[in-house]
Amino acid sequence: RSVKLGFTENKIVIRTYDIENRMASDTVNIYRILNKDDIGPSVNRHGIDYALLVGTSEYEEFEPLANPILDIEAVGNELEKHYGFVAEKIKNPTLETLYTTLRNYGKRKYSSDDQLFIFIAGHGVFDNLFGDGYLVLADSKKDDHNKTGHISHSNLRTILNNIDCNHIFLVLDVCFGGTFDPLVARRGNDEYEKVNKNEFIQRKLKYKTRLYLTAGGKEYVSDGRAGMHSPFTREFLTALRTFGGADQILTINEILTNIERVKPEPHFGEFGSNEPGSDFLFILR
Repeated sequence: RSVKLGFTENKIVIRTYDIENRMASDTVNIYRILNKDDIGPSVNRHGIDYALLVGTSEYEEFEPLANPILDIEAVGNELEKHYGFVAEKIKNPTLETLYTTLRNYGKRKYSSDDQLFIFIAGHGVFDNLFGDGYLVLADSKKDDHNKTGHISHSNLRTILNNIDCNHIFLVLDVCFGGTFDPLVARRGNDEYEKVNKNEFIQRKLKYKTRLYLTAGGKEYVSDGRAGMHSPFTREFLTALRTFGGADQILTINEILTNIERVKPEPHFGEFGSNEPGSDFLFILR
């Protein structure tokens, strides 16, 4: 019997039976390496894909986390190796460092089909009085009742919406990340006919993109076991490692299919000047 192997790791279970129908089994792991012959025709697209990955594991006053640095390293490596992203990894940033980094991305000149992917992992908190979620940085203080040493989700929305890049996708693997959506904070499948690769990309990148994906709603999320990635990032990496299937283009809808069973339930939405029909593409290189 022939078996079609997927890219990366394939787990093959071999079972044998004797004449008395007693069974023995063994598992073989086969790793299929991706090469240029698997990718198919080249893509006629000139845009650059940027990735900013921010992970905070060590804090001055908050409890340390086991996996944010590991998570951004793994996600960044996948994006660089397989999708051709120009990735920058920021580890344990202070408030000033993160603001400066975001400002630098705001100063850049982008072409019409450039994409900017932002992945942030670490602590997050929610302020019931202000009705807003906040990112916790390495130097954020626990007794900072006015949250002057944090970055609010409302401020982050404004900053990202004003970056002059047509296609921006934000992923937050932080507690209370779902409150990036003001509606969550207040309350307590595209179908396409088969077209060629370039036409599909042009159609998907036709509209301005301001989309986000968070590891949960208005709740705490798990950091996971040390060295094993957070549950959310683990499934996000699984999505990246599918390489988008037969067309080698991973869409947000395909990512959502992979992470939909994570607990707590991830939250997906749009912000700012997002246009209906927009998308963000991870294109295998």
